[in-house]
Amino acid sequence: MARFDTTGFDELLADMKRLGELSGETADKMLMAGAEAVKEEWRKSAEKHRLRDTGDMIESIGFPRQPKTAGGIRTIDIYPQGKDRKGVRNAEKAFILNYGTQGTNSDNARRKRGKVDKRKGAGIPATHWVDDADKASGEPVMEAMGKIWDEHLKG
Repeated sequence: MARFDTTGFDELLADMKRLGELSGETADKMLMAGAEAVKEEWRKSAEKHRLRDTGDMIESIGFPRQPKTAGGIRTIDIYPQGKDRKGVRNAEKAFILNYGTQGTNSDNARRKRGKVDKRKGAGIPATHWVDDADKASGEPVMEAMGKIWDEHLKG
């Protein structure tokens, strides 16, 4: 899905690098605090875009308990976990609601046969709710991570 950009992050990383703290417990705590901030922005954005039906997808937005290492870099994935009560993957619903669809296969088949049902919708419109959430999460992430870093420096 989308990524967020923020100002001030490069300075924080440079400070951490200078002190030799790019990895370890403090860095993991910072990642977890940032992930929590992103998770909250995802939930706010989903509500703002009125994507609540049963609430399964929104309530499933989360992340693992610990960051992982990918290509030598500590990362954490934030996305809707698991399946809803109907067995549909929540991440799949999030993707479709974010990017939309052009129409269903059955609509395309009807068009090819010359039987277009005017009552049928043309698909699911894109909301870009994840993109909006990631844009909005920049400042809260910096605040959350900066708070952990300040606590670390104060000892």
